[in-house]
Amino acid sequence: MRVLMTGATGLVGRALALRLRRDGHRVTAWVRDPRAARAVLGDEVSVLGMDDDAELVRELDRVDVVVSLAGAPVAQRWTAAARRRLVESRVGLTHRLVDAMRRSTTRPRALVSASAVGYYGDRGDELLDEDSPPGEGFLARLCVDWEAAAREAEALGTRVCALRIGIVLDGEGGALATMRPAFAMGLGAVLGSGRQAMSFIHLHDLVELLVRAIEDERYRGPINAVAPEALDNRTFTRALARALGRPAWLRVPAFVLRLGMGQAAQILLHGQRVLPRRAHALGFRFRYPRLDDALEDAVDGGRSHVSIGPATAGGRELPPGEYVARRRPRYLLEQRTLVDAPRPAVLDFFRRAENLGAITPPALAFEIRTPTPIVMTQGRRIAYRIRLGPLPMRWLTRIEAWEPGERFVDVQLRGPYRAWYHEHLFEARGDRTLMIDRVWYAPPLGPLGAIAQRLVVAPMLRRIFGHRRAAIALRFGLAEDADDHDSLAA
Repeated sequence: MRVLMTGATGLVGRALALRLRRDGHRVTAWVRDPRAARAVLGDEVSVLGMDDDAELVRELDRVDVVVSLAGAPVAQRWTAAARRRLVESRVGLTHRLVDAMRRSTTRPRALVSASAVGYYGDRGDELLDEDSPPGEGFLARLCVDWEAAAREAEALGTRVCALRIGIVLDGEGGALATMRPAFAMGLGAVLGSGRQAMSFIHLHDLVELLVRAIEDERYRGPINAVAPEALDNRTFTRALARALGRPAWLRVPAFVLRLGMGQAAQILLHGQRVLPRRAHALGFRFRYPRLDDALEDAVDGGRSHVSIGPATAGGRELPPGEYVARRRPRYLLEQRTLVDAPRPAVLDFFRRAENLGAITPPALAFEIRTPTPIVMTQGRRIAYRIRLGPLPMRWLTRIEAWEPGERFVDVQLRGPYRAWYHEHLFEARGDRTLMIDRVWYAPPLGPLGAIAQRLVVAPMLRRIFGHRRAAIALRFGLAEDADDHDSLAA
């Protein structure tokens, strides 16, 4: 199936693109910045710029399904200019898509459009399902107009499905990424009265619901993309603090939020207690129906599957070679991931350096500087650019060993580490593949490296490789095997 996506470089779009590739669907991203999109989506996703509507019409002639996820961030002060951006990026872009579909010769079979639970307005403790009427206010009107623009495609014979999405929980983006730093410092706070409902959904469940909406003809009309458990802000705050092992005893008064955000404060102070009635009726099963389970997984972000310890603990030997002998790594990171795909398919993905951005956390702002396509051979040098916090950095790597079908090794020649020797192993396990990452490394800062390792480097690497594991799971599917999770000493 051919799928055209908007919003492909966002949190949900990146995850969905990987998941669709697992099922063999061909994905094209309609984007404002093609170069930036290629850096984060990899070479498995085609990219189409937004500046040529004639090319969009030609692409739609080849497309089976359109998925529209684009939209400017809602969490900003709603100035007149900001309101125009919010409307144009949702309603205006949807009108533009449907107009292009109207001009295409072969119309897509389905349009799956994002919407939001803001459709229902501020409804207190009222239980809401897809048959509940819309609410009042700017957000509700925005969602009503957004869905109406998508429904215009029904006149073209296209199935239309609008997912009313709640708060998306994921460790690397969305609301949780915004809240986590304050909560991690013990500064988590109840907002306003704390009684406003918060309807949430784990990123995994949202992606699977989108896949169902793409593939299943029964998915049409509005569908609430929320977990079955809707809780209030006070309960959510305590659950997040508990997941992080921190207290949450503060409260931010409503007037403070209104002073800081203006009318946009209603995003935080208003709520909707939404039920996924249609999803349940269609047989959808949530993997994370309860908040505690969703937060536990999102907060962990795959970190628990990353082991880090001294490089030579337990009599372990360092890898042979001049690079390691000269730079002397101090630590060893190991991660084992058993994926539900045969080794040739996994190797085909990893032999292309262009795909590295698709499994790298977006906060690193990863970008390949070496002209593409890149042919992976021993001795090949590849230049990247990344960002560590506010600091942009260049990273130059060399392929130290290239053994097609089994393993390869890359080493850092220039970058933030004193030593970085990354071995990638691929072991066939029947029709599955065990991927083993081993990184021998030494932090920067010389004598202060041990402090940097504990406070900054190890937590950051756990987060990066945890995200990598989650992205690989989306692309290939995981096949857990307890025997494949040997641990290193912490």
